[in-house]
Amino acid sequence: MAESKQQSLIVIKRSRKQAAPFHGGAWKIALADMMTAMMAFFLLMWLLGSTTKGELQGIADYFKTPLKVALSGGDGSGDSSSIIKGGGTDLTRSTGQVDKTDQKINKHVFSLNTAKAIVGQHERIKFLHLKQKLEQAINTSPELKKYKDQILMDFTPDGLRIQIVDKKNRPMFNLGSVNLKPYTIKILAQITKLINQVNNKIAITGHTDSAPYSGQEKGYSNWELSTDRANACRQIMMQQGLKENKVLRIIGTADAVPFDPKNPLDPMNRRISILVMTKQASDLAETEGAGLHVDKTSGLTPASIGTPASITNAKNPFPHP
Repeated sequence: MAESKQQSLIVIKRSRKQAAPFHGGAWKIALADMMTAMMAFFLLMWLLGSTTKGELQGIADYFKTPLKVALSGGDGSGDSSSIIKGGGTDLTRSTGQVDKTDQKINKHVFSLNTAKAIVGQHERIKFLHLKQKLEQAINTSPELKKYKDQILMDFTPDGLRIQIVDKKNRPMFNLGSVNLKPYTIKILAQITKLINQVNNKIAITGHTDSAPYSGQEKGYSNWELSTDRANACRQIMMQQGLKENKVLRIIGTADAVPFDPKNPLDPMNRRISILVMTKQASDLAETEGAGLHVDKTSGLTPASIGTPASITNAKNPFPHP
């Protein structure tokens, strides 16, 4: 019986599984490294996006020739405070800054050009008003209105040009003479009255057609006739109250500058031109000898200021307004 009980005893051994050991804080270090790399990457992107062209060029120059830049203390220009070619501290530039002296000169030139532009604009407005007043005077005067088509006005680089032209059967002067017709004197009187309202000086130019002068005087030609007619207009304007020292030039061009080049005998080629000069044109005429100096900025000579012959439109230098 005892032997039977001993054989039925069975011993079962079971092994208990243990959990994997804890790895500690190594993962934290890996995460910190990744976050640091990402911050550095985004910081680099931000810097590249906000860096000026001059800074980028300086950085590029450094990586191209680091030793040269390091030895020069900058970009090789000798300026230790600059990484820009040519020197300077303004990193918004890709080249060196302008010298302070040049900056002062440029500022002065800019101010001078601005002042000239303002003066020029003021003169254009003044000439426009003068033209409008003269047109109004012609339209409201029964006597002058009859000669409206013989009074032509336009603007040139040198000022406001007023031309009184001949018309068939209605000349300004007696034939081959410097004596003005009565209606010409009335026209000049009205022009004189309005010109006195501005401070600008004037130039008077006489023109003839291509018909040769048929007077009795020897050596007297259309050149002398055109000049004498221009001077006769000056005398009449002085009698009508033209201010002293208002006339700067009296010029005669004969038939050299026809109003209608295709018809040299056209009566309209016989005319008197009164140029109300800009301040710049009159100053140039007063300071330089006629025909001896060329203004490189405008391409005008002193002769062109008082002589419509040099006004640009070669085909028809005197277009209708």
